Amino acid sequence: MRRALSVVIGLLLMVALWEGYKAVGNPDGTVLFGTRVLPRADDLSMPHVWDMLSRFGRPELTGGRPVWQAVLSATLFTLGITALGFVAGAAVGLVLAVAMQRFRIVERGLLPYVILSQTVPLVALAPLIAGWSGNLSFGAYPWQDWMTVAVISAYLSFFPVAVGMLRGLQSPHASGVELMRSYAAGWWRTLIKLRFPASLPYLFPALRLAGAAAVVGAVVGEISTGTRGGIGRLILEYSREATSDPAKVYTAMVGAALLGLVVAGLVSLLELPLMRHRRRVTVVTM
Repeated sequence: MRRALSVVIGLLLMVALWEGYKAVGNPDGTVLFGTRVLPRADDLSMPHVWDMLSRFGRPELTGGRPVWQAVLSATLFTLGITALGFVAGAAVGLVLAVAMQRFRIVERGLLPYVILSQTVPLVALAPLIAGWSGNLSFGAYPWQDWMTVAVISAYLSFFPVAVGMLRGLQSPHASGVELMRSYAAGWWRTLIKLRFPASLPYLFPALRLAGAAAVVGAVVGEISTGTRGGIGRLILEYSREATSDPAKVYTAMVGAALLGLVVAGLVSLLELPLMRHRRRVTVVTM
């Protein structure tokens, strides 16, 4: 209940800030030393919140379906791609984290490249992945554009999981590791009984970051590769009408924002059954 109330209060504050700036802001934007530091507050750049909400109920095109149906359909399409990319990226991140924890030489040799991989711009990466995968096929089933978007989504989402899980697997105190050794527990049993339970507080924040990164990767991937049907493509299509129908552009952006919230909520649901029965341990120092 408290979390839901916080979300509602946060949304109301955002609406108040938007409308407050629109009421007192400069229609041409605030310019400081020749650089615009605050956006324009005119109706073209910042339509009223109620105009954006009412646009959901009007037809996308004359005689067409309502905008909310188009946004919902595109959001669900991107949600499916995001889920696939998130699962693939999380699995790769977990495997890399376990390998780096098990072998110190793997950590020293691989971790810098894992970090370096996130410095590559997605706009440059997406066409390369599309070009590399253009000749791939699974038997009689050719490679699809949505698969390229899923790869891009997984590429962004594996990094938080790999780094966060590695930190979690290395978190047990040396005394706990020595205790497992005194029981003649091997590496695998120590991983399951000690390291993995200790890594859960590190894993779920990493999964939430990975979920957000998967959404960003899917949306940017759809825009970069021109994949039709998703919310990224819808943003691109609606942006062409920014001068004539600015509220319509923001409906697609609202859909993308809601997609991120849905993914974060689903990841939080995964956390509940695992963390509910986890014992709280208080460490007392003398």
